[in-house]
Amino acid sequence: MNTTTRAQRVAIHRLWLRARDPSTKNPTSATYRQFRRRVVQGYDCLMINIWGMWIGIERDGYTHS
Repeated sequence: MNTTTRAQRVAIHRLWLRARDPSTKNPTSATYRQFRRRVVQGYDCLMINIWGMWIGIERDGYTHS
C-alpha cells in the first residue's frame, strides 16, 4: 500500500469500526491491521471492498462507493 494521509487513516479506522458493528449484515472479526491490509491503491484514491461494494477513500478522508 502506498503512503496514506492522516485523514485516510482515520477514514479506514471508521470503516473498520462500522464493519465490526454486530448490527451490520456480516460483521467482520478482522483485526484493524488485517482490515487495513485489504486496502488497495486505486486510480487516485485508496479502495477497499466491503459489504459487497468498493469504497473509495480520497486523500482528504472522504469516503464514497
